[in-house]
Amino acid sequence: MGHDKLRKFAENETFACLLQPSAEELLRDGYFALRDHPVKGHWSERFENPEAPLVLELGCGKGEYTIDLAQREPGSNYVGVDIKGARLWKGAKYATQHALGNVGFLRTRIEFISAFFAPGEVSEIWLTFSDPQVKSENSRLTSPVFLERYSRFLAPGGKIHLKTDSQFLYQYTLAVCRANGLPVPACSENLYAEPERFAPCLTEVQTFYEKMFREQGYPIRYLCFQPGPGSFVSPSDFDPDYWRSIEGNRTLFGRDTAETRRQKMKK
Repeated sequence: MGHDKLRKFAENETFACLLQPSAEELLRDGYFALRDHPVKGHWSERFENPEAPLVLELGCGKGEYTIDLAQREPGSNYVGVDIKGARLWKGAKYATQHALGNVGFLRTRIEFISAFFAPGEVSEIWLTFSDPQVKSENSRLTSPVFLERYSRFLAPGGKIHLKTDSQFLYQYTLAVCRANGLPVPACSENLYAEPERFAPCLTEVQTFYEKMFREQGYPIRYLCFQPGPGSFVSPSDFDPDYWRSIEGNRTLFGRDTAETRRQKMKK
């Protein structure tokens, strides 16, 4: 491990806004019987305004989207979730240096997310440029498996916001919504072609990947939906092979870059 990562990991331990729970403790009773973390049901105590609604960004990376939303919307509390400590270091350091009282970060796997939030504790979830997981439905963050986890802690009427460059993930999520009769208050195949329809934060707040994909000419897709309580089923009208062929090869950094993917799709 490089010295810079070790430095970041050591500094992470000093950030009050960053929670780094032990996976071993969560899994003490097995993967399918996760132990609840003590923070579950007590997130409000970690913020300056405990009465503010709680918003999650799952797979937040370096936390730039979480930070920007929190600064624009001081009336809500924000928690960015990611497993990569070296990435979270940047957001946690910024939040600490700027004394942002409505920002927190959680280092954990998203599969464990229901161990950290109590029923009704979360008002909204943001999924920003998640891996579409074209070969594994249960790994997609909008799959029935994950929606069931979210439904355990989303407040009544709670919303999920998906921003993605992936046609595959966008169409799959729409199919999930159709199959389960989920309300879809807003959606767009090309968010930046019709910005007047949406709140300014949707186009003015951008992740690293979002900027990169836009520079390469990819349309950014947006979907807002409300999962509600209960169980969920997989869509029967979604053809993964077809949308996989439309998507092309979507891997980044060290394998196929986004630009390589675009060139392959032209062939």
